[in-house]
Amino acid sequence: MLLVEDAEDVAQAIATTLSRRGDAVDHAATLADARDLVAVQDYDVAILDIELPDGLGTEVLSEIRKASKPTPVLMLTARTRIDERVSALDRGADDYLVKPFDLRELEARVRALIRRGAGHSDGVIEFADLVFDPASCSLDIAGEPVSLTRREFSLLEIMLSNRGRVVSKDRILERMYSFEDEQVGTNTVELHMGRLRRKLERSRVTIRTLRGLGYQLVDQS
Repeated sequence: MLLVEDAEDVAQAIATTLSRRGDAVDHAATLADARDLVAVQDYDVAILDIELPDGLGTEVLSEIRKASKPTPVLMLTARTRIDERVSALDRGADDYLVKPFDLRELEARVRALIRRGAGHSDGVIEFADLVFDPASCSLDIAGEPVSLTRREFSLLEIMLSNRGRVVSKDRILERMYSFEDEQVGTNTVELHMGRLRRKLERSRVTIRTLRGLGYQLVDQS
């Protein structure tokens, strides 16, 4: 996820909330830094503050849309005028929140944007005998609860959002870790994948390894 917010306390609170669920968050405090990140990385969601020290977050929004990137965008604004919020939506924003806001609402809106981007409208994902609820961070296999670490939770969410499709190790790495996690490599993905596979052993779901391509979550019933 991309977070563009110049207020350090607000940015830290948002990043901590999202990271607690296993999401990777790249933070930019200026328009220039945000442009640098967008130039080299595609994001599942972008959270953009409108007022920045060197410009407007809507400039990042416009550049994302001009590049034809489908990234869902949530705007953060202290502005209360309706026409300014309408303008952001007309320029391609998918949603907005007016400051101050509750972090739980931000998290819920971000999850909704991710589901919409993946083509899933329901909050709970059911696949074979798995019932996965991102909101409560829970997984049931055949009606029995299964405990996941935050990294396993993030990994399973990625695979379920792409169920049936092949997901590369690099894509998983980008989704699970931010630019600050410089020492992390694809072997870390293999480690978490192995642990997740063990927790799914009694289910009807398996994660296939396609050598040179990536991983695929399939229903083997």
